[in-house]
Amino acid sequence: MRIREATEQDWPRIYPFWSQIVEAGETYAYPLGLGPDEARALWMEQPPGLTVVAVEGDEVLGSAKMGPNRPGRGAHVATGSFMVDPRRHGRGVGRALGEYVVEWARRSGYHSIQFNAVVQVNAAAVHLWQSLGFVIIGTVPEAFDHQSKGLVGLHVMVKKL
Repeated sequence: MRIREATEQDWPRIYPFWSQIVEAGETYAYPLGLGPDEARALWMEQPPGLTVVAVEGDEVLGSAKMGPNRPGRGAHVATGSFMVDPRRHGRGVGRALGEYVVEWARRSGYHSIQFNAVVQVNAAAVHLWQSLGFVIIGTVPEAFDHQSKGLVGLHVMVKKL
């Protein structure tokens, strides 16, 4: 597996799993029913941010986007979002993307990384981020309308670099 900067040519291979994950309603609060152009505007970061893909040969296994969490006086804190093609779960893609984002943020001079909205019942994500040194600093109760579990909390997680 290799992680590299995403190109416009990658988007048609990202969008199908991006859409599948969003439409499942379990992990992202993006609006439902977004077409490829609307979704691309949300996922494909512009500098100083970056979007990457995890690839094996020509196959896109997952993607991550990263950049400043807030503009201006909050720009010293990074953030990131991650999606792994559901057909590729269990292969270490999420961990590889997470490690990449941590190292990118460190090399880019960020002070810390903040995830604003990790769905409380997404046990795999919470476990992964904690194993990479992130801590839960708070949970916003009932902030996410989960497709099958109803209103659940969103964790705010941070890792100091």
